[in-house]
Amino acid sequence: MPKRNPKDIIIKSQEAVLVDFYADWCGPCHTMDPIIGEVISELQGKIKLLKINIDKSPQLAQQFAVRSIPNYILFKKGKILWRKGGLITKRDLHHALKGFV
Repeated sequence: MPKRNPKDIIIKSQEAVLVDFYADWCGPCHTMDPIIGEVISELQGKIKLLKINIDKSPQLAQQFAVRSIPNYILFKKGKILWRKGGLITKRDLHHALKGFV
């Protein structure tokens, strides 16, 4: 299967896609990693996770007005359903995303 362009995934996905904008040097991003993983697995695949490194894809970060990281945007068929920047508790993240599945 060919590697798909992240922008294609965001625009064309029929299911919700949580995009995690991060950077390798970002401490809070590393803190959030296991939390996001747990929440996504608890939602049993109803929401896909797409991680985008802002240092490797600065144009995507710019296009979606990502000014700080970590930054999370939930898309479905290219539309933004929800977005949040910074640290978020597992409970709050689960509650926010559950509303879209």
